[in-house]
Amino acid sequence: MEFIRLDIPDVVEIRPRRFADDRGWFAETFKRSAFEAEGLDPDFVQDNRSLSRAAGTVRGLHFQLPPFAQAKLVSVARGAILDVAVDIRRSSQTFGRHVAARLDAENGALLYVPEGFAHGFCTLEPDTEVIYRVSRPYSAAHERAVFWADPALAIDWPVEVANAVVSEKDAEAPKLAATPELF
Repeated sequence: MEFIRLDIPDVVEIRPRRFADDRGWFAETFKRSAFEAEGLDPDFVQDNRSLSRAAGTVRGLHFQLPPFAQAKLVSVARGAILDVAVDIRRSSQTFGRHVAARLDAENGALLYVPEGFAHGFCTLEPDTEVIYRVSRPYSAAHERAVFWADPALAIDWPVEVANAVVSEKDAEAPKLAATPELF
């Protein structure tokens, strides 16, 4: 596995090595010892999977508050996404900044998003399936969101706000400056 620290070094793109033959390929997508060697020590407890039928579907920017704050390991089983992580740690030098990576089934890359980040993605192809592991179980009482199209975040989403397919909850999420509960 290759671990690539992004502009916010706590967020890591992971490129598994693929072993290919006539049947297809095989890859390790998580190996605790490799993650520990990189200083990453998530204790994943739940796997989630989503299907987005339309290209231009945005899910996020979601996070959970402690004690249910989640680290995530995001991958794409089918299709492609622009995956985004926003630093919402108020004491961080990169507070309010984001990083983005293209993840798709073809390249097999994953994104590690630590606790203290809001996470979201936009589908680039129809019928995109995303799989992500999380380090804490879902807790509705601790779930929060930041408005995905907040101009202050300056995220270059691959879809116009008016054309994005979003949930009502995500469309009504507060902007970062108006989000009282952060890290």
